[in-house]
Amino acid sequence: MSDRFDQGMKTRREVLGDAHVDRAEENKTEFDLPFQTLITEGAWGTVWSSDGISRRERSMLTLALLAATGNFEEIPMHIRATARTGASKQDVMEAFQHVAIYAGVPKANHAIKLAKQTYAEMEKSDD
Repeated sequence: MSDRFDQGMKTRREVLGDAHVDRAEENKTEFDLPFQTLITEGAWGTVWSSDGISRRERSMLTLALLAATGNFEEIPMHIRATARTGASKQDVMEAFQHVAIYAGVPKANHAIKLAKQTYAEMEKSDD
């Protein structure tokens, strides 16, 4: 594998946690191997590994972009990642308020609903 892949896997584990990445790796098949390599090298090895902005800021941007584009499936995963990126609940709410103004209230409302559910699950698992 490439250095970018190795860096991507390291960053991916730091942001999403070993358990999440291990599950994703276990579910990887020959069919989706090219896609998994692409996101590991591109998203995690290049974008998330850049030191141009902090992981906290990157986390907020990612959540806002997911909500604004209606890609709600990944919001819970990235809410869970805030425990490792340093983005607070207030940071996330600020990002979703921007979504409401610039991309629409229904998208922000749905993202907030998902965030609330995910934070509740996270709090229960801390017990």
